[in-house]
Parts: sequence; C-alpha cells; structure tokens
Amino acid sequence: MKGPLPNTEECRMSVAEQARRARDAAATLAVATRTAKDAALVAMADALVARTPEILTANEADLAAGRDAGLSAAVLDRLALDAGRVAGIADALRQMAALPDPVGEVVRGSTLPNGLELRQIRVPFGVVGIIYEARPNVTVDAAGICLKSGNAALLRGSSSAAHSNAALVAVLRNAVAEAGLPADAVQLLDASSRESVKELMRARGLVDVLIPRGGASLIRTVVEESTVPVIETGVGNCHVYVDAAADVSQAVAVTLNAKTQRLSTCNTAESLLVHADVADAFLPPMLAAFAEAGVTVHGSPEVAAYSPAVVPATEEDYTTEYLSADISVAVVDSLDAAVAHIRTYGTGHTEAILTDSANAARDFVARVDAAAVMVNASTRFTDGGEFGFGAEIGISTQKLHARGPMGLPELTSTKYVVTGNGHLR
Repeated sequence: MKGPLPNTEECRMSVAEQARRARDAAATLAVATRTAKDAALVAMADALVARTPEILTANEADLAAGRDAGLSAAVLDRLALDAGRVAGIADALRQMAALPDPVGEVVRGSTLPNGLELRQIRVPFGVVGIIYEARPNVTVDAAGICLKSGNAALLRGSSSAAHSNAALVAVLRNAVAEAGLPADAVQLLDASSRESVKELMRARGLVDVLIPRGGASLIRTVVEESTVPVIETGVGNCHVYVDAAADVSQAVAVTLNAKTQRLSTCNTAESLLVHADVADAFLPPMLAAFAEAGVTVHGSPEVAAYSPAVVPATEEDYTTEYLSADISVAVVDSLDAAVAHIRTYGTGHTEAILTDSANAARDFVARVDAAAVMVNASTRFTDGGEFGFGAEIGISTQKLHARGPMGLPELTSTKYVVTGNGHLR
C-alpha cells in the first residue's frame, strides 16, 4: 500500500537533501581504493543472493499490481525477477569487481618543452542521477557501475517497480556500509510523485550528470527539461538489412535471433530490410520462421505477396520500437535505398548488414550513422556485457562524451595534472 503523495516542497527538500548526502558520499568514493570498492561490489552480490526470497516477494507485489493495471507482457517481462535473474545480476557485480578501475587511469601525458609534466587522468563525475523505467536490474547495475567508477548514485525508478527497487536498494546500502563505504553511495528517490523527477532534473550544482533510461517520451522529457547535464540513451528502432549477397540460411538465423532472443530490449531488431534480388530466396523461409516464433510481420506490399499472414505496414510501423513480437519488413532495390530508409527511420542505436560482400559491408558501415553497426551478427550483441565492459549504465545514442554501451570509463570525466619545479610563466 502506497502512502500519500508528498507535496512539492517536501519532495524538493527530500531530493536536495539526498543529493547533498550523495555529494558527501562521492567525496569518499573518489579517493577509495580499488580494493575497497571491489570488496563492496562482492558484498553487494553476496547480499543479493542471500536475501533473494525477500527481493522476490517485493517483486511479486509489483508484478501483481502491474497485472491489475494492465501492463503489457513486454513491460511485465522487464519488471520480472526470479532466482536466476537475481543470481545473474549478482554475477554482473562480481564481474565488475574483476574489471580494471578507471579512476586514475592516464588518458595521455607528455613533458612540455618547458619541462612541465602534463597528465590527463580519469576522475569520477561525482553524483550521477539515473531516471529509468520498469527494470529493477537497472537498480543494481547502475549502483554497481557508479560505485566502481567512484560515483554516488541517485536512483529514480518507476512506480511500477517501487517495491522491487526499495528491497534491492535496502540490500545494497546495507552491504556497502558493512564493507566500510558510505551507504549514501546508493540512494533511491521517491517514485510516488513526478515531482521527484522534476527536482532531480533541476538539481544543477548538486547532481553532476543525469542519465535517462526508458522510452522515447521519458528520454525526450529529460533531455528537453533538465538543467543538469544529460547523457542521452536513445530508443532502439534497430534494422537488419539483408543484402543481395547474403547467405540465406545464415541471414534467417541471425535475423530471427535479433528479433526473438529477447523481445523487450532496446537492441532487439524492429525493422527488416531485404534486397529485392534475394527476396525470393530469403523471404519464404524467414516469414515461416517468424510465424513459428509467433512474430507478426507488418510488411510492404512486396512482402505481403509472399504470405497472407503479413499485416500491411503503415508509416507508423517503420518508426515504431515495438518491444513486442512484431517487426516491420520492406523490400528495397539497393543498398542505397536501405541506407536511405535507415536514415529516415533509424534512431542511431544499432544497425546490421548481412552480406558476403566485403564491399557492401564496408559501404554500409561507412554510411550508416549509429552507435553500433553489426556485420553478419545479431543486433542483440550491442551490450556492455557482450562487449566485455561488464554491466552497463545504458546505450548512449548521442555523439558527445560517450556513444554506445556505457561501461566504467564512460562514467568518468578527466582532469589535467600539471607538475613543475617552481615554473613561472
């Protein structure tokens, strides 16, 4: 049962106070040793496993409320935890502990002609705010990656995951404190009112950077209304382009994986483009595979000619991030037409080409503007874990500071350290 909604002033004071506590914690984390941070991450992982039953009880309360509220199957899947998922989240923390510490890394250095020694080193941002929807695993991933990179995390999840997030953060805070670091390195903001989001977005001077993770509406709101610097994580209208020179059986397998391996993620393929020269060989087995997997195809007239099960595609279909068992499919006359389609409808996340032509692959990679471009591989590989970065904070689709999966280095800034011997200018 949720309590009464706080009024605006109470919420403002709460967010500001939590941000101040986060700044104090960040000052300690900034100088914490790798050994101390890694011990805290392992303690967090152990605590999650040990307290799995209470986490799952809290999660079931969220799932029950979500089902009553009519949440979609895709949202419920993102919200759901089980013992296996909790164990996987804990393992991600352990893997993170094994990664190099980015803090203090020398990005570049030199000795200037006047003898000054110049070094550019990685330093934490300080306080990182994360606004996200549904996924309780983000709570742990964000807390862990922020702590490892020396940042304090202010987490603002959705009300649909309020019970799960509260249980997870309680476990994490206790583990961090027992490991000897400030519990306020991980804090959860109130999710019962939108005012906490507004105040977090306006906490310039207290919060150093804000990262939104969620749907297009959430991301657009944060980008447009925040006075705190924002790293934009975009939606994923990801395309697979099957070139004229594609290996048909391989293309069917890769495309099916890109669409169905997990429906509710931002790196899932939502659009399929097929070169006209390979359509006769590729589309019949591909459409059959989609039908067997329960995927609804929203296709152009050329695609519909191959199966009566194809739903006529609209302009909206080509712009939609479905996050469901749906995909838009169109036939194109050339690689040029595929690139033009992606430029029109793509979101700059992940685009893939399936081809045996080195020239076609090189041309596609050079011309497609996206955070990640796959050649003969599933779009589902755009992921911090798959790239070897450990748990990620999100997939950045912007072009400043960070682009693609944001691992530990992307959660740092830099400072210059200049060492002299009484130098005067």
